[in-house]
Order: sequence, then C-alpha cells, then structure tokens
Amino acid sequence: MGKNKLQRFAEMETFKNVFQPTHNDVWENDYRFKGNWKKDVFKNDNPIVLEVGCGKGEYSVGLAKQFPNKNFIGIDIKGARIWCGAKEALEEKLDNVAFIRTKAELLESIFAKGEISEIWITFPDPQMKKVKKRLTGTRFLKLYSNLLSQNGIVHLKSDSNFLYEYTKYVIEENKLKVLVDTNDLYKSGMADEILSIRTYYEQQFLDRGIPIKYHKFMLEGKSDFIEPDVEIELDSYRSFGRNKKAN
Repeated sequence: MGKNKLQRFAEMETFKNVFQPTHNDVWENDYRFKGNWKKDVFKNDNPIVLEVGCGKGEYSVGLAKQFPNKNFIGIDIKGARIWCGAKEALEEKLDNVAFIRTKAELLESIFAKGEISEIWITFPDPQMKKVKKRLTGTRFLKLYSNLLSQNGIVHLKSDSNFLYEYTKYVIEENKLKVLVDTNDLYKSGMADEILSIRTYYEQQFLDRGIPIKYHKFMLEGKSDFIEPDVEIELDSYRSFGRNKKAN
C-alpha cells in the first residue's frame, strides 16, 4: 500500500464526517446509527439522499452544495477515494454530507426501512460478467426498495451502454415507473445543474467521446424483482480505473 494511501487512511480516522464500521458492526448486526441518521448524525429531520459507490464523492458533495435542506451520504469500500470527498466537505464546511466506508451489500444493516428518499448510482463498474454485483440488478433493487421511502427515486448515470441497456430491460421486465431515460444526456437538453455535476471518471469518458446515459425511475415499494433473460452486447472498451491502461 502506498504511503499516500496510508496517510489518507490515518487522516480519515479524524474526520467527523466519515464512518468506518467494522465487520462486526454490520455483519448480521445493525449499525449504531440505523434508523437515526437524521437525529444523531445530521441533527435535523431533512430527507437523506444516498450515493452508492460514491468514489471520490463528487456527486455527494456537489448535491450537498446545491441542496442545504437535504442530507447526503456517500458509501464506498475504497477509503482513499472517500477521503477526497470528505476532505472537500470539511473544507467547505458542509454539515449535510457524510461518508460511510463499507460494502453496498450491507446497506440493510446501516439504514432502516424507508430511511432514504433518493439513491444515486454514478458510473459504477457495469459488472458485465457478474449479475449479482450490478448495482441496478435485481439483488440490489430489492435492497434499495426496502430502504427507500414510498416515493423514493433511483438515479443511474453511466458511460456503459451495457449497463444502460441492462437497466432498461430490468425496468421493463418489472414494470417500474420511468421518469427519465436517455442514452445521451448532454445532447438531450436535460443536463441541468444537478445532472451536470461531473465526476472524475465521467470527464474521462466525455473526453473519449463516450455518451453519458441516464435513467431515473421509481420502485414504489416493490419487493420482488424478476431478472430479465436477455443477451446484451458487451461494451467494446475498458473503463478507467478497472485496468491501468484505457483502450
């Protein structure tokens, strides 16, 4: 592990806006703030917006700046990435954003039923070979549905045509309510101040001429989901951060 990472990990231990539950804290146990994030962490009753796989936290921080009357939480297992967003939030004195370092699979140990109002998924690994790891797959939608309020919304921004098409099939198969669907966000005219927040990886994809896709949909309390039986063309490129050289 590089010296810079070790320094960041040590610094994060002092950050008041970073929570790093141990394995025992969340494995078959409820985390101490489950159901009480508003009261015990944010000290208000504002809605909570969750960014799953937040990376460097650009969306969590960017949204927190735009919406001071909402609370934002970014979750990711990569601590060195979380450090970036957490550091910026502290420097900007943003009290409405926090970060959790843990696996997304453990969300139900961290949040109570209906505790989340919106979920953002920004540029995740499309997991073309591992359906159970896809953040818009039926396994994760079941998790999200339990955490979201009745009118909760899921957002997906992605470079991956594979993940975009897969998510579209999931939405259609399960008859989910679609609010927005575009395979080229910046040509659609819908890229407002919220959708124009650009992550580090998004800018890399745009520089390569790869269109950004966007889904916005609702689960509406649905608890059972059907996996679509479809063949989808794989992406023809490798994404930054998933190997050392971009093709």
